[in-house]
Amino acid sequence: MAPETITPALIEDHGLTPDEYQQILAAIGEEPTLSELGIFSVMWSEHCSYKSSRAYFKHFPTKGPRVLQGPGENAGIIDIGEGLCVVFKMESHNHPSFIEPFQGAATGVGGIMRDIFTMGARPIASLNSLHFGAPEHPRTKYLVNGVVRGIAHYGNCMGVPMVGGEVHFDACYNGNILVNAFCLGIARHDEIFKGKATGLGNPVIYVGSKTGRDGIHGATMASEAFDDAAQERRPTVQVGDPFTEKLLLEACLEVMRTGAVVGIQDMGAAGLTCSTFEMASRGGTGMEIELGRVPTRAAKMSAYEILLSESQERMLLVAAKGREDEVLAVFQKWDLDAVVIGHVTDGERVRIRHHGETVVDLPVHPVCDGAPIYERPQGQMQPPTLPNPHPEPIHDANRALLEFFGTPIFGDRSVVYEQYDHMVQTNTVVRPGADAAVLRIPGSTRGLALTTDVNARFCRLDPYKGAVLAVAEAARNLACVGAEPLGVTDCLNFGNPQNPGVMGQFVQAVKGIGDACRFFRIPVVSGNVSFYNETEGTQIYPTPTIAMVGLVDEPRADVSGAFVRAGDRIAILGSSRGGLPGSLYQLWRHGGISGGLPAVDLEAERRVQMVVRQAIGDRWVTAAHDLSDGGMAVALLEMAVRSAQLGCSILSQPEGLTWEEWLFGEDHGRVLITYHGENEERLFELAEQFRVPFEAIGRVDEGRVMIPAVRVDLEWSAIHEVWRAGLRRVIE
Repeated sequence: MAPETITPALIEDHGLTPDEYQQILAAIGEEPTLSELGIFSVMWSEHCSYKSSRAYFKHFPTKGPRVLQGPGENAGIIDIGEGLCVVFKMESHNHPSFIEPFQGAATGVGGIMRDIFTMGARPIASLNSLHFGAPEHPRTKYLVNGVVRGIAHYGNCMGVPMVGGEVHFDACYNGNILVNAFCLGIARHDEIFKGKATGLGNPVIYVGSKTGRDGIHGATMASEAFDDAAQERRPTVQVGDPFTEKLLLEACLEVMRTGAVVGIQDMGAAGLTCSTFEMASRGGTGMEIELGRVPTRAAKMSAYEILLSESQERMLLVAAKGREDEVLAVFQKWDLDAVVIGHVTDGERVRIRHHGETVVDLPVHPVCDGAPIYERPQGQMQPPTLPNPHPEPIHDANRALLEFFGTPIFGDRSVVYEQYDHMVQTNTVVRPGADAAVLRIPGSTRGLALTTDVNARFCRLDPYKGAVLAVAEAARNLACVGAEPLGVTDCLNFGNPQNPGVMGQFVQAVKGIGDACRFFRIPVVSGNVSFYNETEGTQIYPTPTIAMVGLVDEPRADVSGAFVRAGDRIAILGSSRGGLPGSLYQLWRHGGISGGLPAVDLEAERRVQMVVRQAIGDRWVTAAHDLSDGGMAVALLEMAVRSAQLGCSILSQPEGLTWEEWLFGEDHGRVLITYHGENEERLFELAEQFRVPFEAIGRVDEGRVMIPAVRVDLEWSAIHEVWRAGLRRVIE
């Protein structure tokens, strides 16, 4: 091979440092070709190699009696009994969605779905966690609309319900929005497939869409911070076609049933490069590939472009030798390209030719596992201060509560999720808007509960405690629909890891997630790290998003976060300590956040969740809603506006707390419940048994929300009006 001229400028353009290039030379013993340099560029990128984060994954508990597959494959797998398992994962598509929101979000949904069905599972549910800049920022409306339309377009065309998620706004995301996509599928134990290339001589088959020039160096772009020229990167964003992916889904599941498939992997980040090298690495084999056989949709594509393209809706599979025609026939039936482009070899080396000319000849191990592992310097961020530490006192609690509740932060999310088809497949039991979504398991009497959670403000004040509380809140949300947690997948969104303060945030958050999951005995089975979420030196808040899956013995639609019947009583489970630091109320009143978070008591949290689950299982409660963003006041208003014109009378008086702490404190480990009066003694005894504080605070009433202690008296229609308008004014 005659190597192209590799210059220092070319190395820098590929996102590699001079030291990393020297490591490449040492690993392969010669100057790389341009295509080989491109391969190392994407495979050693932060996005693919996790070179700044891999050293810390040891903090996560990844094993458990139900875990069938932990981190390292396309998705994690948890046994749910009856011969069934759930396959799930969450990934980020932050950078592409900021540059081109519609296609960035759409292809994020498509990519995570392929991670699920490439393992033999049929996708049955999706979630998303979305973080946008300040509502008044000039790009926020454009970004929100583009992202939501992109998610709806792809998910609806695929026929996979989008059953829940979260939408947040904060100025820290003005220059870097977060689009985290989750998907879950169901498979049988004996129908699981993995991304391995085994069996010498077995054919390697390219299937799906043709390869184009879109998305080249997308993985490298996702491993860099933005500057004011971010929009010039639009060609690095992939373009999706959900109709083709729907065909690909059905074809893959059909061909898997033939028994002719040995291994299969999505061509996601780094495209054909990633799938060839990773499949060979997992199988302990090599490959020989001819790029001239790859179907392309652009004329005269170079080997470099074919290898690094991240065109969507493509898979690479290894078939049993002699059964190629059987595999090709299935994809041809579904009107998809399917071509044998190579075969499995021994020697753990990948050789790639382009029209007969060798363009790549590399050992597998240095490419897949040889990226440097950095333990970067760690520091601390300066604590934030309040821009307005002494606001004017509030004299009209009614007006203040309406203004606070009417912000886009709390506004009616139906303007978002009604664009998604959340009832397709007819398994959805608890729809979007509750603490967690609930679905029936096809072919079973049981159900699954799904949620995504993170409080980035808490993580900014204390990354460790904030991450612990993200896990705790996710588990609490599952408890509020009667579910027992099964497993976690995460999306760890942070700024530039070369900033010691950011790296310190990351390490503390990872430790927090690990400690909390270990305490609750919830394994982390898959996940994703997204670094470099910053623009011109301004980084996002640390945002370690948690997606949690739980099992429900009896999926019920009648327990949700809404008032059900006038006359029901209302109580709080858990202790109120007046936690205003980091709260949305503090942000609203003072224009920022500051202070220290209270001590985290996971044992108290666990006991509250046990009481809630048992009370729901015994049908002693009519509604349950966790207390988190906005505190007790917002939880009460949310339960009111989601009901049929029901309100409440809160009759208890705050003790030892200011009225603001009592109404708006965001102390963890608390759940608001409603119940029939005849069950109060049972609930009190259950709470006492688990040593959980039980405070009866009022009753459900018709038509208005009244809190006499602070002179709040609001009509249901007024509350509903500001709630309905809150988010719509950002989107419409």
